Amino acid sequence: MSFLKLIRYKNLLMVAVVQLLIKYALFPAFAIDMTLSPLGFTLLILSTVCIAAGGYIINDIYDVETDTINKPNKVIIGKKISENTAYNLYFAFTIIGVLLGFYLSQTVGKPAFFGVFVVIAALLYMYAIYLKQIAVAGNIIVSILVGFSLIIVGFFELIPAITPSNQNVQSTMFEVLTDYAVFAFLINFIREIVKDIIDVDGDHTQGMQTLPILLGKSRTGKITFGLTILTIFIIIYYVSAYLFMHTEAIIYFLIAVIGPLTYTAIKLFTAQSNAQFKHVSLMLKIIMVTGMFSMLLYRFIF
Repeated sequence: MSFLKLIRYKNLLMVAVVQLLIKYALFPAFAIDMTLSPLGFTLLILSTVCIAAGGYIINDIYDVETDTINKPNKVIIGKKISENTAYNLYFAFTIIGVLLGFYLSQTVGKPAFFGVFVVIAALLYMYAIYLKQIAVAGNIIVSILVGFSLIIVGFFELIPAITPSNQNVQSTMFEVLTDYAVFAFLINFIREIVKDIIDVDGDHTQGMQTLPILLGKSRTGKITFGLTILTIFIIIYYVSAYLFMHTEAIIYFLIAVIGPLTYTAIKLFTAQSNAQFKHVSLMLKIIMVTGMFSMLLYRFIF
């Protein structure tokens, strides 16, 4: 069980589910051409999950001292899994993920795509050892990578299948996928800042320069409130501009995304204690899930 907690198996499972939703719910609704076979797509999921697992492990290795202060009961490395074993697991997962990416890039006839996996693995390592100590920079990098876990499906499914006759449809589908990636980026970015608020004591002890350390918890909380309001307006604009003719979609987004986000914004505005910010973090995670599951709607409205 310690191993599963170390690699954040719940988060990895969610990544896999979202990628499956893209291929088997979102894409078929638009009748677009896809590239990967079921086996090839399975390898894409494995590659993404392995690199992400490696990122979680290396981050925990460099976070032991901070986590000892912020969440002493959840520290795994050094207590249940040795640091040496953790490093071996990191290298194993990362190498497997990158090699699978190399194989897939060759399979779809786009060898340059291999560079994407190398860059992602490198950014996760840089985040763990350096970037997370810089205010906002680390939050942005992690959130970009979360969004890219969606975009990468388009790279391997849509781009290699583009022909002169289907270019418009494929491009439109990539735009829809990008919209979901932007949503994932925004929700995760807000959540990362909230997590920094929760971890401010341990981060300060380790000399990090996160936003709550520089501006204080209260001001940072108001910033996340503003970002949440901005996200609500972006979603409202998207629904009114592209889904206004589909009542089912409007109702779903109001109940499952906009409503909970509004509740979260209110909680953020008044949050003071770590318990309150942890509740906000959980709400944002739930909203991410409900937002991604809206992909199922497209099979019924298009």
